[in-house]
Amino acid sequence: MEDRPQYPIPTVGALVEQGGRVLLVRTPKWRGLWGVPGGKVEWGESLEKALRREFREEVGLDLREVRFALVQEAIFSPEFYKPTHMLLFNYFAQGEGEVRPGEEILEWAWVRPEEGLSFPLNSFTRVLLETYLVVKGGR
Repeated sequence: MEDRPQYPIPTVGALVEQGGRVLLVRTPKWRGLWGVPGGKVEWGESLEKALRREFREEVGLDLREVRFALVQEAIFSPEFYKPTHMLLFNYFAQGEGEVRPGEEILEWAWVRPEEGLSFPLNSFTRVLLETYLVVKGGR
């Protein structure tokens, strides 16, 4: 991968629920801030296929009930470890299985959605979690 891509990089991520809790992870790429699992979409790969692959690689979970949530744009975010222009395709989903953290995951936690807001989240995950809470409507 070239150091300065010519175009924005498409990425996928999801706020995953299991048993009334959502999964948050901490990675070095987001300077130690908490976020959601995800990553780059590979050439010729659909967004949902990329999302499922990234979740298996990063946390060992299978996903069901995947639904689109929102798109965000990160243009040279100081929260990310290097200057990057990313399109963040965000989803909500249900998780299946036990977390088996991959090498990029420093820490992980299943938390009540409202509790997640007290974590030092990257700004994009904060928007996703706040959207989730609005959609869930105080369930």
